[in-house]
Amino acid sequence: MGDLTYDLIIIGGGPAGLTAAIYGGRAKLRTLVINKGAVGGLVNTTREIVNYPGYAQISGPDLMKDFKKHADCFGVEFSRDEVVSVNFFQEDKIICTKKGKEYTAKAVIIACGSEPRLLNIPGEKRLRGSGVAYCATCDAEYFKGEDVVVVGSGDQAIEEGMYITKFARKVTVIVLHDEGVLDCNKVSAERAFQNEKMEFVWNSTVEEVLGEANVEGVKIKNLKTGRSSELASQGVFFFVGMIPMTNFLKASGIRMDRSGYIPVNVLMETDLEGIYAVGDNRVKYLRQVVSAAGDGAAAAVAAERYIEELNAFRTSVLKSDKKVLLLFFNALNNGCLEFSTLLEQVNQELSEPYKVVKIETATKKNLAQKYDVKIVPSVVVLDRGQEIKRLDYSMDKEKLKAQLR
Repeated sequence: MGDLTYDLIIIGGGPAGLTAAIYGGRAKLRTLVINKGAVGGLVNTTREIVNYPGYAQISGPDLMKDFKKHADCFGVEFSRDEVVSVNFFQEDKIICTKKGKEYTAKAVIIACGSEPRLLNIPGEKRLRGSGVAYCATCDAEYFKGEDVVVVGSGDQAIEEGMYITKFARKVTVIVLHDEGVLDCNKVSAERAFQNEKMEFVWNSTVEEVLGEANVEGVKIKNLKTGRSSELASQGVFFFVGMIPMTNFLKASGIRMDRSGYIPVNVLMETDLEGIYAVGDNRVKYLRQVVSAAGDGAAAAVAAERYIEELNAFRTSVLKSDKKVLLLFFNALNNGCLEFSTLLEQVNQELSEPYKVVKIETATKKNLAQKYDVKIVPSVVVLDRGQEIKRLDYSMDKEKLKAQLR
């Protein structure tokens, strides 16, 4: 089966995951990308990209091929497989796949992305990328002077629809509700009603996307009369929601919002140590190739530094010839800081000083859990990596010294 142990594993091969892979490989980390579909993700459905720096015009698949080639240059490995379960509650993370493989990694970057909520009507999947679209910022400019249909009436649908009017000749919004009723906020609704390029078809739904090689129109059903009609158009934008592909993480312990998106900090760190989230599966403002790439770069650099710290701990602490005092503390706690100073003073007065290693529990949750530290300050005494005792907390210098002799 081969060696399934890696420094960095990236779940997902879209622009965020591929960028993280490039940075990981360049940092000489043994890096693996696990992707259940074609490398590139949703970008592969975009006919043309004109807003990625350095590329005046390129197709989504071609841009992703360039990303993949770049990652290959740095020795990144790829596996076409699906992650079905994970165990992140330890230093060596475990990732299990549909093909029965069990990988381990020091750090993991989640880049599994999101996917549009589909209506699954005839023609929708077949014409995706050939007139069927899900992102106005990505694709609106390709419909200059054409007629476009927007499906949905929430904030995203109406606001994106108004953006499309900058390019299209006409935008027709298909709405489930009675005339004048939209699901979006009132300000957007008022602006949309005043937009001369926007029209509305009420009490209706789209039954089918029409066309052979490209979109030629839609079949619409009136929900009150039951009658169907056809409306000519060259594009159909579906805005009925996005779904983050994070179902496999439900039992992982990672904090997610109600929709399944993962909150992170500026380093792309989740609330679990050594686990990062990037791209469309995280809580974010802009979902574009360029912002996804930025996420991937930030996460990979943060993961590299985390792995360096982890390796340093294993070398300088677990393999140390000297006995080690692991001081677990909270930097915001004055009592911890005072105890830390006292411990350093006492240690320097010993004939054979220990090596003192300070562990900030707020950022080193895995180590705190590994050594079952529940209160701070706490001191664990190690001899060649093995725990031999724990010190009783005391601000009395002599009592503390006596425990160390």
